[in-house]
Amino acid sequence: METSRRPYLKSLGHRGTIEGVTVSVGQSDLCHYFGGVRYALPPPERWRRARRLPSDYTYGSKTDPGRCTGGAGVCPQPGFMTQANPTEKDWTEDCFQCNVYVPTEEAPQDGWPVFVFIHGGWLQFGSPNGFNVAALLGETEFKAVVVMPAYRVNVFGFLYSAELEQDAASVGETTGNHGFWDQRLALEWTKDNIHLFGGDAEKITISGYSAGANSVFHQLAYDLRQPDKKAIVRQAIMFSNSSAVQPKYPAETQHQFDELLTALDIPLQLSAKDKVARLRSTRPKILLDAIKTMGLHQFRPTTDGGFVLPTLFESLDTGEFAKRILDRNIRLIIGECRDEHYLYSIWFPPKENTLPALRKRLIADYPERIVDVIIPLHYPDGKLPADRENWVPDAWGKIYADMQVHHMQRGLIHALTTNSTGVDVSHLIYRYRIEFRAKCTDESLPVEWGVTHSSDYPLWFWGNGKLLTDGEKTITRNAFTRPLGRFVRIEDDFGWGTSGKSTVRTIKPDGTYRIENDPLWETGVRAWKTTRSVDTYRSKI
Repeated sequence: METSRRPYLKSLGHRGTIEGVTVSVGQSDLCHYFGGVRYALPPPERWRRARRLPSDYTYGSKTDPGRCTGGAGVCPQPGFMTQANPTEKDWTEDCFQCNVYVPTEEAPQDGWPVFVFIHGGWLQFGSPNGFNVAALLGETEFKAVVVMPAYRVNVFGFLYSAELEQDAASVGETTGNHGFWDQRLALEWTKDNIHLFGGDAEKITISGYSAGANSVFHQLAYDLRQPDKKAIVRQAIMFSNSSAVQPKYPAETQHQFDELLTALDIPLQLSAKDKVARLRSTRPKILLDAIKTMGLHQFRPTTDGGFVLPTLFESLDTGEFAKRILDRNIRLIIGECRDEHYLYSIWFPPKENTLPALRKRLIADYPERIVDVIIPLHYPDGKLPADRENWVPDAWGKIYADMQVHHMQRGLIHALTTNSTGVDVSHLIYRYRIEFRAKCTDESLPVEWGVTHSSDYPLWFWGNGKLLTDGEKTITRNAFTRPLGRFVRIEDDFGWGTSGKSTVRTIKPDGTYRIENDPLWETGVRAWKTTRSVDTYRSKI
């Protein structure tokens, strides 16, 4: 979509003045945009916690405003597919900024509702700079202040070890899950500062796609543990991902740390202090190149006892998690695309077309005990199913998509509605399934992949910077944009239409939508119960 930009100055009161841009199409203004707005100060060293902005921090003055016309900083990361991947010259470990979009209309008396979106990328890559909601704000009834934070990913955001734990303890911090702590800082910044952009801090919806949706689950879990006066999340949206399983324990992530040292030729016999120092002095590209040679090449959350408690998934079993959601009346939209597996199949696929290679690859993401019960559930005789042509990419893509999205999503809903204490939040859960694909998706994803993972970006974000046809706009407005806007405004009846845990708002291939019973419900719940049977809480920290 061809847009133009002109400078736009915004006073942020005690925070000073920033320069953003007004985004326009023809003679019509779509929104005001502020790119790369700092939400935290960088830590003094890698694998330390970022710092809150001081109370006297200012972005600039009237005569010398802070320049916020570009995008957020991009954490060092691997590339993916044919997208415009950032290169080494574009990377920065100081990625503690967010992109903010504001409607051009005068804000309501209490301010616009706030929509925080956490980008995905397997927690290994990505940034908010690949998303564009200008047309969504300018051409539809969706009116909100949109905040999209960057955060640390891959080894920079999710490395954990006893050595790093010792290092963090020396300065009174916890270690691990730094990417989650970054996201939390961005949420806290939003709560404290969004009124300066015309937003209502009491109406914050957090959302995320893929790994961003997994992040939403963990942010929600953390927020639910906070006292009411510190709570931020009013409601949540999880696009195409779920809670999956209790993250690996420190003893399990230690193996990955040791493998990283070996890949970098750093002797394991060194002291903890020297190991950490050597890693901190290693250039980002060298770190990322070494990771490509590793078996445990996915850097995921750790059950660190700080951000992620060892009792997290037990709280789902007992109903404690659901009770907290009920007490705060938090609504949740959650759903999937029909063909998620095609895109999943090409992310670090197994190196050999065998079941043992598939198992090895799954262990890069999930605890070994989980992998060894999930594989028999899918392939009980250890053979390739009749409806799969190859272990890679076909069987691999489908089992990975089931674990990331289809099965575990249904399991999460099951846990929120059927648990040992009988707490049921069915009335707060709104499900969807997408079987429709916009034509502009063909520019980035093969047609034969159908409605695969991320193919729905143009539907949620009104083209996401590309053009929808007039017919697609009608479909999108009726199916998503109108009810989503009402949801974000926290209207009681926002027109989703589902009721109960196993009914789904399904967008059919022809663009019509129906409320249907979920044919995959029992399969998903069975997989969830299987993982929970081997993942009961054991104090390992």
